Amino acid sequence: MSEDKKPGYLGHRQRIKEKYEKSGIDGWLDYEVLELALSYAIPRKDTKPIARELLSRFKTINGVLDSDIKDLQAIKGISRHTALFVKLLKDMAILYKENEVHKKDLLSSPQAVYDYLKVSLRGAVDEEFKMLFLDSRNQLIAVETLKIGTVNRSVVYPRKVVERALYNHAVGVIIAHNHPAGSLQPSQDDLKITHVLKEALKTVDIALLDHIIIGNNDYYSFRNNGAI
Repeated sequence: MSEDKKPGYLGHRQRIKEKYEKSGIDGWLDYEVLELALSYAIPRKDTKPIARELLSRFKTINGVLDSDIKDLQAIKGISRHTALFVKLLKDMAILYKENEVHKKDLLSSPQAVYDYLKVSLRGAVDEEFKMLFLDSRNQLIAVETLKIGTVNRSVVYPRKVVERALYNHAVGVIIAHNHPAGSLQPSQDDLKITHVLKEALKTVDIALLDHIIIGNNDYYSFRNNGAI
């Protein structure tokens, strides 16, 4: 293809990459950030209209990253390959936050735990139950998602919790789950399972250190509220 017949978006794509290289994304509009990101997964299309359509459908970049792969593919121009790329961006952000908390005393850093869980659980349609396994210095050994429930219910089996805690050689455990509806108030089921898990872990000399509920861009800590 001759120089004058090259698609116009190629020059724009090069300019936006140079702009990013020079000054990062400070002051960028959301569609510009998405446009640049999509250009690495969609090499032969103008990604600006696709980025705008994504924001029209999902409202924000967070909404785009939190969306389901099938919902992403419903957008014209988004293939399965591109949808997986978008989900990878979200998973990389989760991994980044998880790596940040590995060397912290998590018992004295509830905000750090929340910052990780907020990224990990944000946008989940169903309840997800997570366990953070801690060593004797209250530092993170591993994180596991034990159960993905229905819209407003997550079933947790004490024997499984104890089994995974022992497998990871944990001294302490922080459990967490999200409330998709947004409420932070612990339900009766939340209170009951917290007590049951605390007693089950106690039988193998492992401490349940906290139970954190994520919702409405905030968190509820059982430990901070004297409920554990």
